[in-house]
Amino acid sequence: MKFRFIDHTADVAFEVYGSSLKELIENATLAFYEAFVDLSRLKADTEKSLEVKADSPDYLLFNWLNELLFMFETEFFAGKDVSVEVEENNELKARGKIKGGKITPEIVKTEPKAITFHKFRVERRDGKWVAFVIVDI
Repeated sequence: MKFRFIDHTADVAFEVYGSSLKELIENATLAFYEAFVDLSRLKADTEKSLEVKADSPDYLLFNWLNELLFMFETEFFAGKDVSVEVEENNELKARGKIKGGKITPEIVKTEPKAITFHKFRVERRDGKWVAFVIVDI
């Protein structure tokens, strides 16, 4: 399982899984777009590059999701396919490519407003990565 949505009263919540930090970020990207866009109707004719840095895995994912939100809101872009590489040196760096296209109002399920820190977590559990994310809508 890559991710699962969690019932939440006013927001969108999901738990994401990955065998590596790279896979966790890829699956979080897919969960983010699945939550807000009818991906079956999205044309995948554009590729976007993305890079974020952070001091910890939780901030790396948080920064990555905020960049996805920024592209969603300002460029009307959503993705269907993602590949990410993570460098772990003095700081963490995630660099990736997202293949997708322009979103139109008729394929947007609901609009995200903010990635929240409320209950946000990234942790290793039984040798795998798990993250919990709530997105304000």
